[in-house]
Amino acid sequence: MIKYSSSKQISIEEFIQPFGGNLNRENRWVKLANLLPWDEMVAVYAKKMSEKKGRRAIDPRVAVGTLILKHILKSTDEDIIELIKENPYLQYFLGFKEYSYDQPFTPSLFVSIRKRLGEGGFKELSDRFIEHVLRVEEKLREKKKPSEENDSQPSSESSEEEKQVKEENSNKGHLIVDATVAPSDIKYPTDLDLLNEAREKSELLIDLLYEPAPGKVKPRTYRKKARKEYLSATKQRKKQKKTIRKAIKKQLNYLKRNFQTIEKLLDEKGGQEFPLPYKYQRMYFIIQEVYRQQKQMYDQNSHKIDGRIVSISQPYIRPIVRGKSGNEVEFGAKISVSVVDGYNYVDRISWDSYNEGKDLIGQIENYKKRFGYYPEWVSADKIYGNRENRAFMKAHGIKYTGVALGRRPKELSEEMKELERERKKKGKQRSQVEGVFGVGKRKYDLDLVKTKTKQTSEVWIGLVYLVMNIAHFMRVIFWPFFKKLDFWLKKLQEIIFLEIMQFRMTKFKLNMLIF
Repeated sequence: MIKYSSSKQISIEEFIQPFGGNLNRENRWVKLANLLPWDEMVAVYAKKMSEKKGRRAIDPRVAVGTLILKHILKSTDEDIIELIKENPYLQYFLGFKEYSYDQPFTPSLFVSIRKRLGEGGFKELSDRFIEHVLRVEEKLREKKKPSEENDSQPSSESSEEEKQVKEENSNKGHLIVDATVAPSDIKYPTDLDLLNEAREKSELLIDLLYEPAPGKVKPRTYRKKARKEYLSATKQRKKQKKTIRKAIKKQLNYLKRNFQTIEKLLDEKGGQEFPLPYKYQRMYFIIQEVYRQQKQMYDQNSHKIDGRIVSISQPYIRPIVRGKSGNEVEFGAKISVSVVDGYNYVDRISWDSYNEGKDLIGQIENYKKRFGYYPEWVSADKIYGNRENRAFMKAHGIKYTGVALGRRPKELSEEMKELERERKKKGKQRSQVEGVFGVGKRKYDLDLVKTKTKQTSEVWIGLVYLVMNIAHFMRVIFWPFFKKLDFWLKKLQEIIFLEIMQFRMTKFKLNMLIF
């Protein structure tokens, strides 16, 4: 059950503190609390919750706000709860009416909040926020417009209609696209380590399935011997290929023997249902697939296979080859991102490696759905410049910053030269998306996704981009003030410089007269 009333922010004077006084109006959390569209964001989170049934849930604004705070402050689940207890500004941001010494909720509840939000939830949350941002920016632009309207009007109604149709069909804006990987928090996978872990899981299943009985002997697993052989191979400083291959073969044989034992124990149990809880059944399926993949790669003497499992606890994670120095292979989710006017849109999250060039047409269509028109320019990497994408952009009047296919003409017309200059200028702006990836990974925990399920990991990634959009929105809102401040500081420096120079010239003239 959920109870929520309109989140109209109370004034800082109304916020009650234990030691008296008022909050600082210029504090960043006070400003941000008044900028966010809380009602719209809470509506997304509370969509799947009942207003009448079930136990009363925590305030949805507290749930959504705490997730935002966690990524802005780059804190763990436990630390952010403690920070909220200690900081009245954070409590004001979450909509508290007075300072409280109690924690808003237990840190373990973060998992349930992320699951409730889900992939569709964070995308809708981001869309609602950006819609609010565009409305605010539109109002700011209207205020900047001169109050007097232009008296010149179209001569006839037909010309007005033609102008309107032309505006609707024209392309506007600049779309920047690229893809990156958000690495997951897993141990670096090796074939030998995976097989050893799978063997240990199979031994656990044998222990759970075996029931002691008079005259019944527990099946052998040779776990001590298998562990000793694994350690003797993995602890070598310089591991030779023959040594690793021999150790992998031994672990495969131990694992095969354990599977035969598990099947015999299951036959003794009888019945059609798996006799252990679901998590152990899932574990059994995963280690069987790990064995199949490793056996196939061992027989074929290769290190490649489709759908390769690199983590038993998170089997949905795949190796993604990036070909970058120091990080040739990353293990996590691959993300396709669009950047428009500094705001980020997550178009796709995939746990399998894919060619991001195939996403471009969908990203352009998403741009039209959001803004009502196609972009004028698209900036993208070379991988996006395939013939299909180029034909689509040409058909819709979209200019591409990639180099044109075919031989370059020796002489270019003035129009072509102007287009080439603009293409190079727009192409340089593609670095914005690289900056977005860098900021997300260095500042907002996108470099290591620490959640343990597929759904919660996708929410983690989506919230990072939402937080970056919030940070950009604050810069847009408060930048005019800082721009004016910077202008007047420069003016002041110029005045001081002129005064100093005038004083020096006067002193020089006096010295010359005396001389």
